[in-house]
Amino acid sequence: MNQALEGENSETIDRAQVQRPRWPRLAAAAVLIPLVVLVVLEAALRIADVGYSPDLLTPCTVNGTPASCYNLFFGATFFPAGMVQTPRLFSIPATKAPGTYRIFVLGESAAMGDPDSAYAFSRYLEVMLRERYPAMHFEVVNTGSVAIDSHVMLPVAKGLATQKPDLWIIYSGSNEVVGPYGPGTVLTSTGMSMPLIRGSIFFRSTRIGQLATKVGKHKQEWSGMQMFLGKQLPASSRLMKSVYANYEENLRDTIAVARKSGARVMLSTAAVNLRDCAPFASLHREGLTDADLRSWTALVQQGDQLYAANSPGDALKQYQAAAKIDDQYAELEFRLGRAFCASGDCKSAKEHFSQARDLDALHFRADRRINDVNRSVARSMPGVELIDAENFLSDASADGVVGNDLIYEHVHLTPEGNYLLARAMFQQIAKGLSTGNAAANVEPLSQTECERLLALTHFDRARMAAEMFNRMQKPPFTMQMNHSEQLLQMSMKAQLPQDETADDVVAQYRFAIERAPEDKMLRLRFGSFLFPYNRVAAGQQMALAQPWDGYPVFLPDGTRVR
Repeated sequence: MNQALEGENSETIDRAQVQRPRWPRLAAAAVLIPLVVLVVLEAALRIADVGYSPDLLTPCTVNGTPASCYNLFFGATFFPAGMVQTPRLFSIPATKAPGTYRIFVLGESAAMGDPDSAYAFSRYLEVMLRERYPAMHFEVVNTGSVAIDSHVMLPVAKGLATQKPDLWIIYSGSNEVVGPYGPGTVLTSTGMSMPLIRGSIFFRSTRIGQLATKVGKHKQEWSGMQMFLGKQLPASSRLMKSVYANYEENLRDTIAVARKSGARVMLSTAAVNLRDCAPFASLHREGLTDADLRSWTALVQQGDQLYAANSPGDALKQYQAAAKIDDQYAELEFRLGRAFCASGDCKSAKEHFSQARDLDALHFRADRRINDVNRSVARSMPGVELIDAENFLSDASADGVVGNDLIYEHVHLTPEGNYLLARAMFQQIAKGLSTGNAAANVEPLSQTECERLLALTHFDRARMAAEMFNRMQKPPFTMQMNHSEQLLQMSMKAQLPQDETADDVVAQYRFAIERAPEDKMLRLRFGSFLFPYNRVAAGQQMALAQPWDGYPVFLPDGTRVR
């Protein structure tokens, strides 16, 4: 009997030993088989050349010389079809010549130089370096682009890291809410954690992901800032915490990539227009009763009447009384800022203008928390040099508050603003290029000297102001309380100069091109100017502006030049 029991127990144990491994094997198969199928499918799609490469750079030639050029499909990973945004097209020589100092600029449209990248801070910086260090060759590659944010900036940095940079310049922070994967965006999914965001970016970069995101999707058209009007977000929203956390994580990872390349890193705070840019949208505090709202509205209206009657001190009292009822309304903070400024208390005015920006429910400007992240990251990461644009542009403003003399509307720098930013960067770069006391003796070019070399004419200034004037006639600018004032000031800047003839402009361009005949941007702008006067000469100049061999070049009317 004992033998029978032992036999039965042995048989039971044997069956258990046989059956036990089945579940792990089934689980492994459930994971591995779909994974293998996906890998095979992805490989098949690549072999069949279905989809596009998500890489930042693609091989090309420039004047017959091998180079790496911007991949026009790169942005498709982050934007819906029809809304893909690209930087000013750039190329990087495959062979870095001896004596070359290569600079990469990362950021959004303000870094790009919008409304015209020909006069971005990177362009001012380039001519300063070229003129002050003639023995060196400087390559300044501006990768800034409209509507991107730090979720896109990180892959850009990864794509550039192998290109032997000497310096990275990061100027970013204004699109963290409205850019891809921000809580106020219309471009991608929102409210996602960082692992999910990065997983989504990876999936969309695969050929399988490209097919999946394309199926059933309708092509959308880019229509600028007005697309985001329905995405108002209070400053107190819990989603803002993820905005700051995600920005810091992306920024630190971007800098880590940059530092690993062996290059210097300069990180700048983001300057915004405080004095002349009223909030785009305001929200009342939660729990405000109808009676409180009526009292608040009456006090604000009384304050407006007193302010219009040139009694800013009395207006302040009404606004401050209203703030005791509701201090979360961004537009009220802007009114307080104007009243304090008119009363001569610019320090208090700046604080209220800053608070108006922070409370703005349409987050198109970097707020103080974003710039706090920029500063803390620069302080805490070794090898990072801080350029505090927010502070030194404030110091350069007459009343200590940045306005439309340095920033056109909300974030895009005027030529004066771009020059000041470039000058600060030049002075920092010079410390690393010069030795001994030489650094103290290297002065940046004046703004006038820079603009002569950039061929920034009065005509071009008026053209850019006209572009901004047209933009500001659309929402969300039309929703700002000082919209009419902004339009009036911009219309005055958009007036064509009476003392500058077409011949004067041509002479200025020819002078600049003689100093830098390989400057494609100068050629492009010169060709655009010549078009109404001489189509043949315009075509010749624009053909010389071809970004890389084989890329089509068109005249402003759509006629193909090359």
